[in-house]
Amino acid sequence: MQITHGRGYVYSIQYHIVWCVKYRRKVLVEEIEESLFEILNKIADDNGFKILEYNGDRKSN
Repeated sequence: MQITHGRGYVYSIQYHIVWCVKYRRKVLVEEIEESLFEILNKIADDNGFKILEYNGDRKSN
């Protein structure tokens, strides 16, 4: 966790994002989920922030 501080302020901004699919349909299948993770990592790199953790709904059998 990164804590930013300066003269008169201290902060740490963290977000928790959840995608809820209507009727629990299987929209984020394996290839779409992997692509989404790649896109999110690219956005994070381009904007200078770090993704601490992410996971999907895939179940291993």
